[in-house]
This record gives sequence, structure tokens and C-alpha cells, in this order.
Amino acid sequence: MEFLVFRLYGPLASWGNTAVGGVRPTLAMPTRSAILGMLGAALGIRRDEAERLEALASSFDVAVKAESQGVLLRDYHTSQVPTTDKKAIWHTRKDELGSNRERINTILSTRDYRADGHWVIALRSSSEASVSLSDLEKALKTPRYPLSLGRKSCPLAAPLHPRLVQAPGLQTALDTTFDAISESPGAQKALHRSEVIYQWEGEDSELKQEETFEQWDDPGSRQRWQFKKRTVHSSQVQRSA
Repeated sequence: MEFLVFRLYGPLASWGNTAVGGVRPTLAMPTRSAILGMLGAALGIRRDEAERLEALASSFDVAVKAESQGVLLRDYHTSQVPTTDKKAIWHTRKDELGSNRERINTILSTRDYRADGHWVIALRSSSEASVSLSDLEKALKTPRYPLSLGRKSCPLAAPLHPRLVQAPGLQTALDTTFDAISESPGAQKALHRSEVIYQWEGEDSELKQEETFEQWDDPGSRQRWQFKKRTVHSSQVQRSA
């Protein structure tokens, strides 16, 4: 089978989970929606192009290998917002804040990140693919828009090195090796853990599922920020010496 494989590494990453109130948690593994957003940015698909995004989402199955899930980092935020005025229409945040100076409120929130995480992504074409893996490989090498690890404030710290590989299954594809990412202690620790974690969707002949769960990270409506549920399989494997 043919797979498109690339790696993700950065000092900070944020893989959005269900948010309640002012808390913005992160998962330990890249979400399907985050990967789709990265691919869409690489291809030059705008957020309001719903049909193109839907076609992209139905073109592949996603598998992830965590060389390291990184260390949880929690950031404390304050932001100013004016009192809601349903009758007014503001074209910019500056206009909204400027016209309501006497009614400014402060919102407290926390945002979670994964520090020094390292993940390998494998994409496999689905039966409904409208975008080829080779086109995605080219787009990731020369992206149309800047790429990030979940949030715009989380840039990549190493090249993606996307490549097409032939493999009998997902584990072989995800075990593709990449050049050293850096000499930083965090990066080296990420590559020398005793176990790795695999997550995937669909059937695979190589990986044996130890856990199956449902996750709400399959994009539904971008305008309404709605997500669909998908089934994810997981397995933890000791790294070979």
C-alpha cells in the first residue's frame, strides 16, 4: 500500500479538545481536524471553501505515531471584551473595543500546550479520494499558507520531510525514519523514549488494537465549529533496541 508520511515537531503544539468556559485543553496526539487544517493550508484552501474542505476530509484515513507526546504546559490568559450589543455590527475588534470603552470586561482563561512533542503522520487514500497523496506531498513541500501545530502561535521547528512510501501496513509506514531534528535536550528526549504510541482509524493488518474509543475531531461545519464523531484505535509498543 502507498502512504504519505511526514513528521511534526515544535517547541509548542496544541491539539484542541472539547472546551468548556475559559479552559482550552489539548490532547496528547494530533487531531484529525488539526491535520486536515494543515493540509488545507498547504493546498491553499480557504476556511470558507466548505466543499473543498469536505472533499479533502473524505480523501484519506489518518494514523499517528507519538515518538513523544511532549510535556503539558498551561498558559494563563486575560483578554478584554466589551459587553454584548446585539444591535451593533462591528467589522473589526478595534472598532468594537473603541466604541465601548466604558463597558469593557475581562475574561480569564487557560490554554494548554504540549512542549517538545514529536509525532509521525501517515495518510492512506480512501475510496472517495479526490486529492492524491502525491499532490499533498507537493503541497507540504511548498505550502501556500504558513503551517502550524494546532495554533498559529505554534510554528514548526523542523522540516516536515513528506514522502511517499510503500509499506504492508500502518506500523511499517509510521516507523519511517527521519533526520535528526535538533540537538536540544527536549528533542533528543523525544526520540529516545522506551515506548511509542500508535493511533489510527479503519482496519490495519500490522497494528493490534489495545484500546478503542470515540473522538469528536472529524470536521463537520467550519462556520458553526461543529465536529463529527469518529472511532479511533490505539496501541502502545515498546521501542526496539
